[in-house]
Amino acid sequence: MTVTRQDTDAVRALQGLEDGRSSVRLRAALAVGTTPDPRFVDKLIERCAIEPEFFVRDMLTWALTRHPVSMTLPELLREVRSERTQARSQALHTLSKIGDRQAWPALTRALLSDADDEVARSAWRAAVVLVPEGEESALATVLATQLGRGGRETQLSLSRALVALGDVLVPALLAATTAPDPRIRTHALATQRLLRDPDAGFECAIEEAKRAVALGGAGQEGR
Repeated sequence: MTVTRQDTDAVRALQGLEDGRSSVRLRAALAVGTTPDPRFVDKLIERCAIEPEFFVRDMLTWALTRHPVSMTLPELLREVRSERTQARSQALHTLSKIGDRQAWPALTRALLSDADDEVARSAWRAAVVLVPEGEESALATVLATQLGRGGRETQLSLSRALVALGDVLVPALLAATTAPDPRIRTHALATQRLLRDPDAGFECAIEEAKRAVALGGAGQEGR
């Protein structure tokens, strides 16, 4: 059996993805994406689940987007059900970059409320990209159940996802402004501010919302 240069390059790239040096892994992922090959897909997805460096993971995602959806989508949909949090998160991130709405049914309520913040954030971002026309209001209702969750980065991610849905979000936000939990009310008010003024900074929106909640004015912030 003749071994071609393409075969040799493929073996070298696959080995590079497992190198101990992140710079080598990055170059290997770039090479794989530059010259897509069906033999790379399984290894790319496997590496996404365990790669420790963010910038290498991002290149792995890019490399996956360079391969046919017919090959990557089934594998990614399996990964979103993985027990590994990074596997779920990175698969969701990759699905959002591919943007194929065939993946929408995989965006379950369980994923949108995943106990791991990074998985949930990836699910929120993917959901607003993949949501079919007419399903936005239902998605807004589910996402609004996560208001008040986590720290600044998690709350900012959720607010951005919610604002991306547009005016269908308004009823869910109004309901959240009367929630018993002040964290939920504060986050809902801050998101309302961002919906009205997308250029408003999140920190300013949060501080303004905290003052409104402290003064008992949560229900006065209608759109």
